[in-house]
Amino acid sequence: MLTQDKQQRNWQPIIKAFETVLGKNGVVQRREELITYECDGLTSYRQRPAVAVLPRTTEQVAAVVKICNQYSVPFVARGSGTGLSGGALPLENSVLIVTSLMRKILSVDLENQRIVVQPGVINSWVTQAVSGAGFYYAPDPSSQIICSIGGNVAENSGGVHCLKYGVTTNHVLGLQIVTAEGEIVDLGGQIPETPGYDLTGIFVGSEGTLGIATEITLRILKSAESICVLLADFTSIEAAGAAVSDIISAGIIPGGMEMMDNVSINAVEDVVATNCYPRDATAILLVEIDGLEVEVEVLKQRITAICKQDGARNVTAATDPETRLKLWKGRKAAFAAAGHLSPDYYVQDGVIPRTQLPYVLQEIENLSEKFGYKIANVFHAGDGNLHPLVLYDNSVPGALEKVEELGGEILKLCVKVGGSLSGEHGIGSDKKCYMPEMFNPIDLETMQWVRQVFNPKGLANPDKIFPTPRTCGEAANAMSQKQFEGMERY
Repeated sequence: MLTQDKQQRNWQPIIKAFETVLGKNGVVQRREELITYECDGLTSYRQRPAVAVLPRTTEQVAAVVKICNQYSVPFVARGSGTGLSGGALPLENSVLIVTSLMRKILSVDLENQRIVVQPGVINSWVTQAVSGAGFYYAPDPSSQIICSIGGNVAENSGGVHCLKYGVTTNHVLGLQIVTAEGEIVDLGGQIPETPGYDLTGIFVGSEGTLGIATEITLRILKSAESICVLLADFTSIEAAGAAVSDIISAGIIPGGMEMMDNVSINAVEDVVATNCYPRDATAILLVEIDGLEVEVEVLKQRITAICKQDGARNVTAATDPETRLKLWKGRKAAFAAAGHLSPDYYVQDGVIPRTQLPYVLQEIENLSEKFGYKIANVFHAGDGNLHPLVLYDNSVPGALEKVEELGGEILKLCVKVGGSLSGEHGIGSDKKCYMPEMFNPIDLETMQWVRQVFNPKGLANPDKIFPTPRTCGEAANAMSQKQFEGMERY
């Protein structure tokens, strides 16, 4: 049975054109098979594409995009689908270009510390490919064992080590992209700085609205001589926040500095059972320091002293790889562990100045009490990137709408104290209605000019990032409408 969008448009010549480029196995059109692609990690937004295609090369991506241009069909790029902002959400009448089969590591150049990969390569594979030679890839999102490099580029993903080493844009040297009109273009190059406009910097974090990256040149780093992870536990979340500010104020830049509250600590211990996190702690800090052995030893003592000065009950150190891995495994499992606390959770991603951390945490607690929803907090505390997880039950009528409103209030709070709407998850479909909180109309118009240069027909990932006349809470409204329509649509 044809879907409504397929009834409105004659898809047969388009599908045949795709099959000529990709073969029948490279085109997904059966409605039940398209369920896989109806949302990304933000499951409150759901919409199946009309067709999904599975290219394996740059040339195939370019051919598919040219077909979309020929028929004026909007298209959306998708990697592993782990995004949390609805950035890979298809439109009803669109083509989804899935890059998950583009998973080749094309070249490794250890002497010049770079590696070239296709967009479907999983984040952790990059480090695995070079770790035997003593190198690694620094950006490490919590979903690194499944998220793809192409998606990391689209959202400018960070991770627990972004404090010292930066987010994805700091590690992308060059890109081969397919523009929104199907042209193959090289941006950047093999060296950190190239003449001319920083088009690579513009493309990274553009959320698929300027084209599709098909080959990515990444910077890899030499592994440190010594690494130590400190775990400090506190009886006050404000004290933990103060320790974060004091460590940075002392001129110390750890490799990573993460905070978890009591709700998150116990969720992680229930699921992962690290047996490292004290369950009675109100908050914990994980602080990783790396470098020369003598440097790490000195910094360990200084950070320990600062944490105890700010009220830490205990500070323990882990230098062996097994224990360090266990400590980070717990933090990176925090989102998954939250799923065991509640039928559903809604995660936000805002950034604040570090000095505002105690105030913002108190305000988030006040919002939790006002709206009546428990919030678990995990942070990239060192760079002020907050990830509050609002726990709720989507089966309760009106719950999603209230939770979205609560998430919006947290974002407004972040902007109010001088922060940002997103640290690494992107704007996507989820936060576009809050863009006017941070940018004035002239700012937004200027951004659209840049978008139109790369994407003149507006076919590449339309209806993302920028606000539309639709209001906030659209996910809840869309979900209610889908429930009202019933299952006959499927």
